[in-house]
Amino acid sequence: MKRIIAHIDMDAFYSSIEQRDNPSLKGKPVIVGKGKRGVVSAASYEARAFGVRSAMPIFQAKKLCPNGIFLPVRIKRYQKVSKQVMEILKGFTPLLEQISIDEAFLDITGMERLFGPPKELGVKIKKEIFEKLSLTASVGIAPNKFLSKIASDINKPDALTIIEEKDIKEFLEHLPVSKLPGVGEKTLLYLEKLGTLFVSDIAKVPERVLTKGLGKWGKRLIQLSLGIDDSPVVPNSLPKSVSAEDTFKEDTKDKKLINKMLLLQSEKIGERLRKQKIKGKTITLKIKFGDFSQISRNITLSYYTNATKVIYDNALNLFENVKIDIPVRLVGVGVSKFDIHEHKQYTLFEDDKFELADIAVDKIRERFGEKYLKRGTILLDE
Repeated sequence: MKRIIAHIDMDAFYSSIEQRDNPSLKGKPVIVGKGKRGVVSAASYEARAFGVRSAMPIFQAKKLCPNGIFLPVRIKRYQKVSKQVMEILKGFTPLLEQISIDEAFLDITGMERLFGPPKELGVKIKKEIFEKLSLTASVGIAPNKFLSKIASDINKPDALTIIEEKDIKEFLEHLPVSKLPGVGEKTLLYLEKLGTLFVSDIAKVPERVLTKGLGKWGKRLIQLSLGIDDSPVVPNSLPKSVSAEDTFKEDTKDKKLINKMLLLQSEKIGERLRKQKIKGKTITLKIKFGDFSQISRNITLSYYTNATKVIYDNALNLFENVKIDIPVRLVGVGVSKFDIHEHKQYTLFEDDKFELADIAVDKIRERFGEKYLKRGTILLDE
């Protein structure tokens, strides 16, 4: 049986939720982001008409859209709605792979008997999301994951796009390489130097040339350029990473202030990992400087952890090995390379004692609120 994969992508998710929750914002340029010095997390389609995009500095967004309505990020609200979306999607197939807060792949192979042909199923998915949540979604349906993801994006918003197997070659013939998922600025620059403007051009480049410049990714690109993607939809897959980042009110070289921010971020990440009962072994530090240049450093441990102290100590060690010549604008911490953390007998060795303390802190904060229990290091600085 030939596979049929659907990719569901919510339209301007954060800003659409804000417009839904506050009807007076409908039809207005809504921009969701962190503070005056942060970046845009989401922009409504009205704001995008002015050139506002995600990851754009807030000050730049204000120049492009001076009459925009700037709102703070309400991540817990968005997470709650995300769960509602995923519950709706689970009603169509158990083979669901959530890949971000507002995106998921569905393997809908063989579902025709229950929901009709792919187009009819796509219509039903969009209709149920809108009727239950008053939000729109764009749906792409294709023979594999990468094509379905592209399909969901090309006619946004509120779109349903289907790529049939017989149309794949013609579709890729006119698709710019920038539309391929995973192709960033460096890859795009390398491909442009080779004269590959469209996806179909990639297959014309010798494999040795692509792998020399792009490694294994070059080999993967050849497969994609031919419309080949055998990657399965993996239900209940672990997240790729859990991270937190913050922009300072003013660019700073104050190591004490930066250390405090790293600790707060490590606490936030540790708590999220423990709630999801997962542990990671790679800890990443991100630093963005006042001139908007940025670097990242990481370390992979010999064991898995979700202990706040272990995350913080390693992030701090990475930071202490960075030469700070330019004031820092933003710092972030991330944890990746996960494994499921099942219940175990604690021995009070390695990071067990830290995790036990963290679990106790989590329970107290859940019951009484975060403000009632803080680390001494943070209190001394307040």
